[in-house]
Amino acid sequence: MFSGISQWFNKNRKEILFGLVILTLAIFLRIYNLTILPIFGDEAIYIRWSQVMSAVPSLRFLPLSDGKQPLFMWVLMFLVRRFADPLFIGRLTSALYGIGTIFGIFATTQILFRSVRVSLIASTFWAISPYSLFYDRLALVDSMLTAFGIWTLFFAIYAARTLRLDFALLAGFSLGGALLTKSPGVFFALMLPMTWIVSRWPKRKKGTAVGKKELVHLVKVVALSLATLMIALLMYNILRLGENFHMIPIRNKDYIYPISHVFEDPRTPLITNLKSVFEWLWILGPSALVLLIIIALLDNIKISFLKLKEKAKPEVALIFIWSITPILISAVYAKVFADRYILFTLPTLFILASLAFWKFETRKEILKKLIVLIFLLFVFRAVLNDIKIIKTPENAHLPPIVKRGFLQEWTAGYGIKEVSEILKEEYKSNPDQKIVVGTEGFFGTLPDGLQLYLNDIPEITIIGVGQPVANLPQSLVDSKKAGNKTYLLVNNTRFLAKPETLGLKLLAAYPKTPKADGSREALLFFEVRDEVKL
Repeated sequence: MFSGISQWFNKNRKEILFGLVILTLAIFLRIYNLTILPIFGDEAIYIRWSQVMSAVPSLRFLPLSDGKQPLFMWVLMFLVRRFADPLFIGRLTSALYGIGTIFGIFATTQILFRSVRVSLIASTFWAISPYSLFYDRLALVDSMLTAFGIWTLFFAIYAARTLRLDFALLAGFSLGGALLTKSPGVFFALMLPMTWIVSRWPKRKKGTAVGKKELVHLVKVVALSLATLMIALLMYNILRLGENFHMIPIRNKDYIYPISHVFEDPRTPLITNLKSVFEWLWILGPSALVLLIIIALLDNIKISFLKLKEKAKPEVALIFIWSITPILISAVYAKVFADRYILFTLPTLFILASLAFWKFETRKEILKKLIVLIFLLFVFRAVLNDIKIIKTPENAHLPPIVKRGFLQEWTAGYGIKEVSEILKEEYKSNPDQKIVVGTEGFFGTLPDGLQLYLNDIPEITIIGVGQPVANLPQSLVDSKKAGNKTYLLVNNTRFLAKPETLGLKLLAAYPKTPKADGSREALLFFEVRDEVKL
């Protein structure tokens, strides 16, 4: 036994070494300087929910109040109290799911195409692509959804290939995890029957009728998929224990058009959204990845009226359909469309790109050189941008929608941690003094971003006061009259008054990344002074 393992290691020594290098690089890129990017609005919400759910058992379904599935928060609530920096552990959780996605990509590519080289290249794409790296470093649910998606595909393929119930059940658990993470998990359920095309169907002579063996095989494959769906639905229905389960479909309507939309105006927003997808892949892919996808498609897939021609393999068709279907449906129906909403399609897109190296030895010499050149260009551009993402994210090459949301506008939480440190020092200097902080908004970057850093100091009260702020909120006036240390935290673009007219003293300003036009937003930290106009 041990001699056989030793022989296998010796035979695949180069591949194993390359795999370890890629894995090490992927881990390093995902955990180095993990909190350098300011906290993002949704991150603040999810981490704050996790803290509340951890402290109050009756609120374990709290995310349902906003129509969000709670699995990411369920995982995080067991971890967040054990780490001093809640943002770090939230992002580390996503990073670990990102590493799990690398293993899922390798396993899925290997089972379909039986090529260690292609599997390693597909894994490399995920390991160093700025697209996957950026979101694996954020405390968002998308990395978890992506990991469950690729493992659902792997286990479903294995079940269809071997007709084994245990793997169908594992596919069910993965699919259930996806459904408990985010609503787009339903795409994996809808595409599950596509795995049937890679099953090992009994051979029959051309022109003969379908026989008993084929029918029995079909029944088994369908039954296994039904078992997968049953497990997933049983898991999903756990959410019915929460009193706000009905909020999921209600909130989904805020993000997607009704089914009838495709018959009314299918071009809106389809064309705009597809242009956005291409832009995101071109910038964050980066661009060389798109070229490899095109080469792989031209070489491996030829489809005419939905009938695969001889050269096309069902494995390639499965990967293509698993990638493109969610993108097309989302492009047609999405009211709100952001680059992270298609993150879960990237593993199969990366597998598709890696097929440029499939059967590499049989290709023409000039095509070999072109593919290698494009791959090296991908690595160079990806690593260059990765270094910026983990060291100077404000200088990274990012799509405009990403820069606005994460670096330039109110959703970017520059200064929040610094303000929390000031408040902690204020509390330590006088523990008997009550502190009240008013923040713009009631939900999101503020006040949740500040609350998660001050979760263990109940003497500091955070009050959401809405936005925009044109007058000193009555709650802060009352706090000052009661003798409390009182502060206001607001973004300058949402502050519509002169500080001196409201009795405010500016203690600190935390500028965000400059916009393309040179303007720059900032987070303002005010103290309510004694001369406040009551």
